[in-house]
Amino acid sequence: MNSPPSVADSASADPALLQTALAAQNDDYLRLAADFDNFRKRTRRDSEQQAAAEKESFIRDLLPILDNLERALAYEGSTSSEQLHQGVEMTLKQLGSLLHHHGIEAVEAVGHPFDPHRHEAVAVGHDSSQPDHTVLEVIQRGYCRGDKVFRPAKVIVNDPGQSPGGDRAC
Repeated sequence: MNSPPSVADSASADPALLQTALAAQNDDYLRLAADFDNFRKRTRRDSEQQAAAEKESFIRDLLPILDNLERALAYEGSTSSEQLHQGVEMTLKQLGSLLHHHGIEAVEAVGHPFDPHRHEAVAVGHDSSQPDHTVLEVIQRGYCRGDKVFRPAKVIVNDPGQSPGGDRAC
């Protein structure tokens, strides 16, 4: 069975042919390296453009909420505190809806077991009616997107072994 002669077999007979084949392989390598470098640069540029477009979209969605807050402050003197409270409450709901639309949810904490990945304990409390290491109170709400935590909730955690009224910072 005769196989076609390889470049190495032919090269032993002709060194010039080996030089030509090596130059062709080197040229192919350089072209491939340049193509890959261009691909990497294009991919990075496309990712940056996509991220910028997403930020701009989020900011556009945020602007009406900012407008509502400015309107609430502009009419401060002519509205009752109840009306101002309702306006701020409606604006807060609008902001919560925007965050939900972008997949960002508040971390539910009160009554749940303490999770160091989602909660930051800032104090310890005592409530004998609650299990040990249960979140008693949220000091600052936390937010996540899927499994990624943007900001952990700052919480007070139950420690039934502690004496009542002896709250202490963690």
